[in-house]
Amino acid sequence: MPMIDIYAVAGTFADPHQVAQDAATIVKTVEAVPDIPMFRQNTAGFVHELPAGAISDADGAGDHVRVQVLTNDGALDRDKQLAVVAQLTDLIVTASGNEGLRDRTWVLLTQAVPGGWGLWGHAQTNEELVTAARAEIAELQAKAAAHGN
Repeated sequence: MPMIDIYAVAGTFADPHQVAQDAATIVKTVEAVPDIPMFRQNTAGFVHELPAGAISDADGAGDHVRVQVLTNDGALDRDKQLAVVAQLTDLIVTASGNEGLRDRTWVLLTQAVPGGWGLWGHAQTNEELVTAARAEIAELQAKAAAHGN
């Protein structure tokens, strides 16, 4: 259940909410987790719009975007890392309408240590998250069976 933080100068995106939703969807899809409420409702994107002049590289240029993806430990193998970086960069370029951002978008992949993922008021380990997901899937399947689906 990743958290995706996108930092850009205000006005970079016409629809920041859509960018946040698309970023969450990209990472959830690449992770290939089950499409259940637990994952849909706890994978979120945040667009942080910064004032002009709040971003700078060593040369003084401020036309960059920073995307930080925080996942639970081990959620992204190498192929998934490559896919997330490529797809989030494509999202930034498309949503901004600025092809130049392809070379000026930084995507940082970080992992929470086991037990360092707080959800539902509890510091979850990976095993606890897997157990919770399996329980939700079983509950959804039971409800579907009860309704003849």
